Amino acid sequence: MATVAVTDDTFDAEVKNSDIPVVVDFWAEWCGPCKQIGPSLEELAIEFEGKVKIAKVDVDSNPNAAAAMGVRGIPALFIFKDGQVVSNRAGAAPKAALQSWIKESI
Repeated sequence: MATVAVTDDTFDAEVKNSDIPVVVDFWAEWCGPCKQIGPSLEELAIEFEGKVKIAKVDVDSNPNAAAAMGVRGIPALFIFKDGQVVSNRAGAAPKAALQSWIKESI
């Protein structure tokens, strides 16, 4: 499964009400570091298929979800488990670092 595009309208259904943990990437098209981690997140979405959902929220099109999470800079990553944030991090990171962060958090 590839990453899932999430909007302000689908945030609760896709993220908070998910039956598996969800990594949420708050990003924007103009953000260089966001583009840097994009391919890694796509690969991780396939690696963690069935165990973790990886969702992407474009902050320009969906400012409410970002505001509700207190996002001030992007990329901002959050891990939700049972509807609650269990971990978060900001900035770009290598795929291996993202992978170990996800494994530790779920």
